[in-house]
Amino acid sequence: MDRGVSIIEATIAPGADGWRLDRALADAVPTLSRERLKVLINAGQVSQGNALVRDPARKSRGGERFSVAVPAPAPAHNEAQDIPLVVAYEDEHLIVVDKPAGLVVHPAAGNLDGTLVNALLHHCGGSLSGIGGVARPGIVHRIDKDTSGLMVAAKTDRAHEGLAKQFAAHSIDRRYHAIVGGRPMPAAGSVDAPLARSPQNRKKVAIVAGGKRAVTHYRTLHPLREAAMVECRLETGRTHQVRVHMASLGHSLLGDPVYGRTKQAHKGVLDTLNFRRQALHATRLGFVHPISTARMAFDSPMPADMQELFRRLDV
Repeated sequence: MDRGVSIIEATIAPGADGWRLDRALADAVPTLSRERLKVLINAGQVSQGNALVRDPARKSRGGERFSVAVPAPAPAHNEAQDIPLVVAYEDEHLIVVDKPAGLVVHPAAGNLDGTLVNALLHHCGGSLSGIGGVARPGIVHRIDKDTSGLMVAAKTDRAHEGLAKQFAAHSIDRRYHAIVGGRPMPAAGSVDAPLARSPQNRKKVAIVAGGKRAVTHYRTLHPLREAAMVECRLETGRTHQVRVHMASLGHSLLGDPVYGRTKQAHKGVLDTLNFRRQALHATRLGFVHPISTARMAFDSPMPADMQELFRRLDV
């Protein structure tokens, strides 16, 4: 046997009878995600007796036994870099960081290094989640480059899987503070509007019939000069959700270069402060610890640039 491959024996639970195989195996092997198992099945890494099983949609039967061959995580192609991190919490399973505005979460075209992943590779060393088949920090969710605030990353596959399930079930407490143009009326409410890539501009997200369901609950915290500080609580977590939903109400985030509509009353203040990002901060993150099951919640104060913008606009 390849020394880089580990074999996991799995038995389908009686309650999983009739489920898709990838789902049933994910239930039987909590250290591996359903997506990871789907990839392994398609790659011929799952067998029943001497026969390979290659259909992740195959219906399972309670009591069936499978062998799952799990290759060792491939080395990450990202360089570990000593980038300062503000750590809100850390244990052997996960890490919660307070990301500054301007820091990209994951390397991509145009941002191959200097990212949060590069920083986590250095900070966490060999303790990284390989749930995606690559030895890298378990990025369970993301926030935009120019949004600041709290993020959680998994160090182990088990923690990654547990956190991913909570995000999928929308049970994570995610709250943002935003400074928006105008004062929402009513002062509190909800936006339930599906989001997808804009058909007109693939670099933007838009409200699109047939898109993924997206729900944002907002409430005004403090009226400002032709603006307001609002709290947005996410029921779902779609790309650019707060930015698009608030813009759809006619109250786009101040400084937003993509969805913003800057009023003349705010332009001078933004220019004076050289404020060139959306005024959005992930202020609260709450979840159940995937290993200890303890309820955890973290809060982050507004960063200095948003505090100064708030002060300049305060009535």
